[in-house]
Amino acid sequence: MTPADLSPCVVRAVRRAVADGELGVGTVVPERVVVERTRPGGVGEYATPAALAVARSAGRPSRDVAGVLARRLGAEPGIERVEITGPGFLNFVLPAPAAPALVAQAIVLDIAIRDVRGGAAFLRDDLDGPDDPEDAGTAAGPRERVVRRCVQRLARAQGGSEQEVPADLPVAPLARRDADAVRRYGADAACWAMLAVPARETPAFSDVLLHQGEASEFFRVRYAYSRSRALVRNAGRLGFHPEPGEVDDAPALLRLLADHPLVLEAAAHHRAPERLVRHLVELADALLDFHHRVLPQGDEKPSAAHRARLALAEAAGTVLAGGLALLGTDAPERL
Repeated sequence: MTPADLSPCVVRAVRRAVADGELGVGTVVPERVVVERTRPGGVGEYATPAALAVARSAGRPSRDVAGVLARRLGAEPGIERVEITGPGFLNFVLPAPAAPALVAQAIVLDIAIRDVRGGAAFLRDDLDGPDDPEDAGTAAGPRERVVRRCVQRLARAQGGSEQEVPADLPVAPLARRDADAVRRYGADAACWAMLAVPARETPAFSDVLLHQGEASEFFRVRYAYSRSRALVRNAGRLGFHPEPGEVDDAPALLRLLADHPLVLEAAAHHRAPERLVRHLVELADALLDFHHRVLPQGDEKPSAAHRARLALAEAAGTVLAGGLALLGTDAPERL
């Protein structure tokens, strides 16, 4: 079981508890629940407040509902432990993620967001001004358009409707001194800065955005993607190709790839693109730490381990490119 499987698993547990009479017939079964990684110092690895929402329609204390769900979820294959904290939060511990499953997950995610891709074309529309009836007659500034369109793309990638994103999403405008940010930093970098902080906060621009080095988070994310593509090209020259398999020397990269669907869901649910920005930076750094171990060194011959590492690096690059597309920025294959 991957973290992305937890949400439908919790929904099934609620549905079965209602069917078996453990929860009242008036209990509303949610279509989906939000599961997020537990904050540092918390219990378990992942948590959801689903029992609190279900308790309202069930007419039962939330900890009682959590107890019903915890007993069922604790028996699910692939869940090592379920604990209840606070008023009824469900906390989960899962086995270490498997690389082949995460490679497959990256492919599925990439397919899911293909219809919301657009890269620089999105940015030109967002930054140049209103281009559809919904924007007509509004005084929305460039940052409001960038943030709102990004949240709409996140909603679509989760299977929702763009109309679920209200036009009055509160967005702090650019500071007067940053009015020419797009001209100074370029559309991609300016967009990154606009989305890197919560919508209510004013974004900060600096010349670090222009640095082609590790000081720039924006550069590191795009560079990590370009490195993943270079690895695939170089492996082809050496006569081997990606092949999913177990990888035991990339725990941070595996964990971040496992968390990616949850980050997308939380970013859409909370209307918070900055969550995706932070995650992409962490994922890029983990990939850059790992990529030196992908190709054979010296007299080494390509092996199953190299093919598996290459498949994992390629999957990480696919996730980075998809994340950048949701933000509305391009992922160049060469930097």
